[in-house]
Amino acid sequence: MDKQIIIYHGSEKIIEQPVFGKGKINNDFGLGFYCTTSEALAKEWAVSSLRDGFSNRYTLDTEYLNVLNLNSSAYTILNWIAVLVEHRVFSIKTPVARRARQYLIENFSVNVNAFDLITGYRADDSYFDYAESFLNNGISVEQLARAMQLGKLGEQIVVKSKFAFSKLTFEGFDVAQKDQYYVLRKARDDEANQLYFRMLEEENDGLYIQDIMRGGIQNDDPRIPRNLSE
Repeated sequence: MDKQIIIYHGSEKIIEQPVFGKGKINNDFGLGFYCTTSEALAKEWAVSSLRDGFSNRYTLDTEYLNVLNLNSSAYTILNWIAVLVEHRVFSIKTPVARRARQYLIENFSVNVNAFDLITGYRADDSYFDYAESFLNNGISVEQLARAMQLGKLGEQIVVKSKFAFSKLTFEGFDVAQKDQYYVLRKARDDEANQLYFRMLEEENDGLYIQDIMRGGIQNDDPRIPRNLSE
């Protein structure tokens, strides 16, 4: 990662001074300021079908920041989903899902609060549904890893620590027009879902969460997909 990077935050508001400690606790990686290096994605995330939004632009000095990249080869797909189930509210439909949540947190979770900056997939509606299906033993870990690539729904960069917040400099904003960017957002999501349902039609005999728990599988098992970026 370059020392100086440009990041964008999609919002219904102009945010000149992001505030440490504000926001929703139940976001993907807990409290933090959720951004992306893609201005187009920030604009998609900023709009709804009813309103325009804003793409807020910042310079971030990453020198001396402790960075967690959940999409690097140092981590598996189960590290990402363990962090997700620890922070987001999931639909626990079965006893298997209840045990799965606990197993993932105990064996695969990462202490995101130990880092200044986090990079990982954004669990918007589609990604969240895929993760929930895995938790409820509906898809295999291999299918989950493939699903994360569908539709190129985007990576996010999350500014976590007070120190990292102090390294942000507001550079301006651009209006995200709903008539343009909501259409793009919906098309991206629809494409991902179409590819996902097509994938479900394929024969699959991979590892499901119940297999992982029964086998006591850990993070060093070669059957668990790594490096989501590739």
